[in-house]
Amino acid sequence: MQPMRTRKTDEASSSSSSCSSSKRWRYDVFISFRGEDTRKNFTGHLYVALKEAGINTFIDDDELRRGEDIGAELVRAIQGSRISVIIFSSRYADSGWCLEELVKIMECKRTLGQIVLPIFYDVDPSDVRKQTGSFAQSFHKHRDTDHNKVQRWRAALHEAANLSGWDLRNTLDGHEANFIRNIIKEITRRFNNTYLHVAPYQVGIDFRVQAISECLGVGFDDVRIIGISGMGGMGKTTVAKAIYNEFYDRFDGKSFLERVREKQLVGLQKQLLFDILKPTKIKVSSVAEGINVIGKRLGSLKVLLIVDDIDSVEQLDALAIKHDTFGQGSRIIITTRDEHLLNTLEVDQIYRVQPMEEEEALELLSWHAFKNGSPNQGYFKLAREVVDYCGGLPLALQVLGCFLGTRSIGEWESTLGKLKKIPCHEIHNQLKISYDGLSDDYERDIFRDIACFFIGMDKNYVTQILDGCGFFAEIGIKVLLERCLVFVDEKNKLMMHDLLRDMGREIERAESPKYPGKRRRLWHPEDVKSVLINKSGTEEIEGLALNLPSTEETSFSTEAFTNMKRLRLLKLNYVQLTGEYKYLSKNLRWLCWYGFPLEFIPKDLCQTNIVAIDMQYTSLRQVLCTDSELLEKLKILNLSHSHYLTQSPDFSKLPNLENLILKDCKSLSKVHKSIGDLKNLTLVNLKDCQMLKGLPKSFYKLKSVRTIVLNGCSRFEILDEKLGKLVSLTTFLADKTAITSVPSSIVRLKKLEQLSLCELKRSLQLPPSGLSNLTTLSLDDCNLTDDAIDSMNLGSLSSLCNLGLRYNHFHTLPSLSGLAKLENLYLDHCTNLREIKDLPTGMENLFASHCTALERIPKFSEMPLENVEIDDSPKLIEFPGLDRALNLGMSLSMKRRNNISDILLEESMLQGWNGPTQLILGGSDIPQWFKHVGEGGQVHFEVPLGCSLTSLAICMVYCSCDAKLTTASFCVINHTKCASFVAKINFLVASSEDFLWLGHLSNYELNLEGGDSVDVLAEIPGFWVKKIGIRLVNDKFINEKDSFDICYSIPYLSPQRRFSVDVDDDDDNKDDEDNESDDDDDDEDEDEDEDKDDNNDDDDNDDDDDDDDDDQDSAPPKNKD
Repeated sequence: MQPMRTRKTDEASSSSSSCSSSKRWRYDVFISFRGEDTRKNFTGHLYVALKEAGINTFIDDDELRRGEDIGAELVRAIQGSRISVIIFSSRYADSGWCLEELVKIMECKRTLGQIVLPIFYDVDPSDVRKQTGSFAQSFHKHRDTDHNKVQRWRAALHEAANLSGWDLRNTLDGHEANFIRNIIKEITRRFNNTYLHVAPYQVGIDFRVQAISECLGVGFDDVRIIGISGMGGMGKTTVAKAIYNEFYDRFDGKSFLERVREKQLVGLQKQLLFDILKPTKIKVSSVAEGINVIGKRLGSLKVLLIVDDIDSVEQLDALAIKHDTFGQGSRIIITTRDEHLLNTLEVDQIYRVQPMEEEEALELLSWHAFKNGSPNQGYFKLAREVVDYCGGLPLALQVLGCFLGTRSIGEWESTLGKLKKIPCHEIHNQLKISYDGLSDDYERDIFRDIACFFIGMDKNYVTQILDGCGFFAEIGIKVLLERCLVFVDEKNKLMMHDLLRDMGREIERAESPKYPGKRRRLWHPEDVKSVLINKSGTEEIEGLALNLPSTEETSFSTEAFTNMKRLRLLKLNYVQLTGEYKYLSKNLRWLCWYGFPLEFIPKDLCQTNIVAIDMQYTSLRQVLCTDSELLEKLKILNLSHSHYLTQSPDFSKLPNLENLILKDCKSLSKVHKSIGDLKNLTLVNLKDCQMLKGLPKSFYKLKSVRTIVLNGCSRFEILDEKLGKLVSLTTFLADKTAITSVPSSIVRLKKLEQLSLCELKRSLQLPPSGLSNLTTLSLDDCNLTDDAIDSMNLGSLSSLCNLGLRYNHFHTLPSLSGLAKLENLYLDHCTNLREIKDLPTGMENLFASHCTALERIPKFSEMPLENVEIDDSPKLIEFPGLDRALNLGMSLSMKRRNNISDILLEESMLQGWNGPTQLILGGSDIPQWFKHVGEGGQVHFEVPLGCSLTSLAICMVYCSCDAKLTTASFCVINHTKCASFVAKINFLVASSEDFLWLGHLSNYELNLEGGDSVDVLAEIPGFWVKKIGIRLVNDKFINEKDSFDICYSIPYLSPQRRFSVDVDDDDDNKDDEDNESDDDDDDEDEDEDEDKDDNNDDDDNDDDDDDDDDDQDSAPPKNKD
């Protein structure tokens, strides 16, 4: 399992966690001090003691420092020092020079892993941290200094004062000689420690270390094994090294075994034993002997063992990686690209390293390229393009940053252009390690097929095609998932990191760089066109894909395919071919041809080995010619949007068909009776076949059908009484049909889980009982009256989770209290509804907007509701239990505020809101009790000294510009600490009218303290934020850890940097195949990918209210408007 992605840097942690022993430091120690205070006493004595201890120390001998800017030599000295010692004295902050030194030192701590040790010389650490006492006096002298510079100084002082160091007042009664002796002892100890070099610039490391630390639970006596997985170059080893540096000194023995895949087993055993037992010499002559010795010698020791880059079970066995091998309290961390190994080992937890966020990726690139945390002037747009290309992969950011660092803008542009054609060699080689580690040619072929042809397509669809190629795709794709070479998104689409895609395609290109016709797979349009025009294809070609604009009239001869005898994957969207189809390969498994121009599919094109035919937007009038051969291997037939097709094919020639998809075949009026002979048919999608009136009786005897989609078949009237014989049916969708009654036999469908009968032309009758396994029922706009809904006996649907009853005419909703599993209830636009009676105590979401007659609702406090929407219900004036429900975390959206007073809101928000509570109410004014109010989407405030802050109450006035639901992002910028956080929430209401949004953000993540100078910015794409207000909350009963949906840190946004956070949405464009060479065809790919989904997600050009028609999940029904 992966820890929650919460990013909170522990400013007070020891910076020793990332010191490098391998880097060649110019100095051991850099001393930062105020010369007038301590040069001739304490600092001088400390410098002499360091020299006598043999510690190479830099001390600035210039006693006449002027101004604030430190020189280049001093900067190099700071950067080249392994440890910085800061001597805070009473007048340290008088000097802008010292403060600039401090800023640079803290920067080196964050980016270079430098150790920083503060010494508080007769000053209170609290005065340093908060700039009080003598430090307040010092900052008064800087009142005319640039505000941004002063904020950097304050942030550096706060950060440094939180580090572990020495306070002279509390050490040996202030005796300086003993004080210095302790300092020398600690610095010497630091040098004797074996630190690992983590990374040149440690951007984004802290929150990952924190997340893994939570998994490790160092300090408990149990033995834990933690896995770190991720694709190559994602930073697994870097994070593991940082973890080692953080915790190694808490164990009896420690060992970091790096690049294990490259080493011999006996050598690894010897290294492990030497690391932990040195200087003891242990003889190991065989793997078996080594396993035995490890178990005997290490079984009583508390050890920290990190095994980096494991790629085989044999390595785990040789190192005796088991819970009972090592002593109590031991911790073992394993990094790997192959998650299957971790599952085999049964590790306690798996941390999956994710790509970097855009802002931290930009910072890492900038450090490598510009030696600064942000791009140089004129390079910002180009740097963003490089970040987009790298896709959050740290390895790529480092390699390209170093390569581009000293180059001109023209060279950056040229490099970006080249990368679109040929991947970076160094990145390619690192990523290819995972590909090379695949165990056989089947797995490698599956990876390359996906990289070239199937990104963004449904996993089940691709599996069927590749199984048809003899590749054992079920296990093959599972292996790719475990090795992080592909991933599956929430819509079951196969996806791949762009750089892995480029790596796979580069393997293809490298087979024959100059002669595309000799490669196994062709996807680049220019290469494909060249091969077809010149007829240069060879027997090597196994896959070919070409997408052309539907308006392009270029044609190619079928003779170009003569030599492609092994061609098995062919995609020719909107391509015109001339000549006979006999030249096409008899080995075809997949034929995808949008815009196929003929009126039937010729015999020579229907090859006997074909598994999937995907011909959408065609001119077909019939499917197969009369003398077509038997297509025994065909499993998928998709002829959607073929508007001239009047009847389905004769299925006797397609005996093993599993998926039949004929969406939007507007002229289709008949389905051939032979459909009843398809023993393996599981999916029938006839959405928007407007001329279709029914299905043949033979259809209803099929035992294998799981999904039927009839949405938009407006003439479809009758369901046969034998519907109950479809014993495997799980999903039946028939919105916008002419169906008036459902056969009583439907109650025999024990596997039916989803039933949707929305917007029927006439009143609907349903059987009064049965359907005990139904989880989702959608009956929106079915003219349901009180008698009709009472007769349905909804309370008998014991498994129901989602119930949609929008746009109906009943006055009273029957009691649903018996539906123990009901989570979501949709009653929007039931304009006659007056009362909602008892609801299940476990229900989570109630949507009842525009119920204009609604007067009574159940008591909120008796239900653990998460979200309630009751917009535009003017007669509803009582909200029983609302205050308690809000305190328990309920979110409420209400266009009319009715009798919800400002007093109730103030009391609720300031005295007990817990969890991600949010309120959305009609209104255009921020309540007066919000003390800090800003126009637009930004507000500034100062946290008062002594304030014990638990959360921020936030209120904003907004309206939407395009009425699209989205996600809201709040950026909290702490200028005092130079820290920025982003919090995200799922936004609920979109309206052109003004609304108030109220919520709170926990200070657990933000760590705001007295004296902090803070800006809060709101960004909601498509919305206009008119005002924003903040109230500081210090109620001790508020749950500190429960706040917005996501909260994480980003690089500090100084006043010069604009806040812009990418907001995730559900746009299907993100799921499409990303072929940089096929920009003109992206829209076509988009439709194609959607139609490939076994779950039948709609095309982009379908009506908005049909978006949920083909969803096989238990997603709640969607609102009509």
